[in-house]
Amino acid sequence: MAQSRRAVVIGGGIGGLTAAAALHRRGWRVTVLERARSLEPVGAAISLAPNSLRALDVIGLGDEIRGLAAWAGDGGLRTPSGRWLSRSSADAAAERFGGPLVLLHRATLVERLAAQLPPGAVRTDAAATLADGGDTDRAARVTTVDGELEADLVVGADGVRSAVRRGLFPGHPGTVYSGFTTWRVVIPVPGAEFPSHETWGRGRIWGTHPLEDGRVYAYAAAMTPAGGHAPDDEKAELLRRFGDWHDPIPAVLAAARPDDVLRHDVHHIAEPLPAYHRGRVALVGDAAHAMPPTLGQGGNQAIEDAVVLAHHCDDLPAYTAARLPRTTAVARKAVKVARLNLMTSRAGIAVRDTAVAALSKAGPALFLRGFDGIADWRPPHQPYASEQTPAGNR
Repeated sequence: MAQSRRAVVIGGGIGGLTAAAALHRRGWRVTVLERARSLEPVGAAISLAPNSLRALDVIGLGDEIRGLAAWAGDGGLRTPSGRWLSRSSADAAAERFGGPLVLLHRATLVERLAAQLPPGAVRTDAAATLADGGDTDRAARVTTVDGELEADLVVGADGVRSAVRRGLFPGHPGTVYSGFTTWRVVIPVPGAEFPSHETWGRGRIWGTHPLEDGRVYAYAAAMTPAGGHAPDDEKAELLRRFGDWHDPIPAVLAAARPDDVLRHDVHHIAEPLPAYHRGRVALVGDAAHAMPPTLGQGGNQAIEDAVVLAHHCDDLPAYTAARLPRTTAVARKAVKVARLNLMTSRAGIAVRDTAVAALSKAGPALFLRGFDGIADWRPPHQPYASEQTPAGNR
């Protein structure tokens, strides 16, 4: 019976928790093993596009998360001087893709996902190792400090440096450095009023976006060798790189403390995996298809993975068939976008900016065009769990 089947999820991030919630909804007994001491994620905000919001409908969270949307009015793409290259609006995005874009703190999403699970389903400070991936006649086994767990399904949701991935596909080269590092901050910025925007400079980008709770999410990226660190602190590094860019960037930097700034090198999987499953084990999220954040789709694709995996939990080859081509295409597009918006050639930048402005005047903003074929995705099964979502948003 489905009610007696057991799934063990290795990793308590967004993909792992969504997979756990989706499987629990289908009657599985679920255990989530998270090596950190708490579920509070290391990170800042996450942008959820209509594709992942429809996936969250499957587990009954879509409308709750849509209610946290903060983007209203104009937004778009700018140059470091402040000139607008492309403008769009929340209404235009919703009309084009059948739903809003929602920006929220990762901790908020993690909290909502964890609340979908029964008490005791999530174990923190619980490092886990895949001991045996199992097969059709043998359960999978996961080793923890408290002993060994057998499972009908193991979900590898252990991130970009996934040990589960290495165990399943030891001959795969793994991740590569994407060529740039990122900085992120979520802080209150008193008195700051601005339209949501991303700014492209020479080998550098900056984004500033308001959150529903009144705080500001800002991120930056720059082409730089891997493993670098500021000689003083990362706020000072941001001031050196972005301090003379347009408002509200100086105000955001002035409001930030050095400890508020997170810095991480970006790695991605350049060579796709041969499959997203082996035996009784399936991979989701960055463990399967780590990609640059330039489309904002890493978490979105993990959420898609999770609900599709729950749909195909009895047929893992079907899960791979459904997810590998799509995520490979999205990841490759993210790499191409990174090359475009982190361009370093002055001549190339001039051509790029002129083209972006011209294309946006002739039709939908480039920002919206970039989501064609991505944000309009729908889950493989209907009806969605949410009964309140208007039909036009499904």
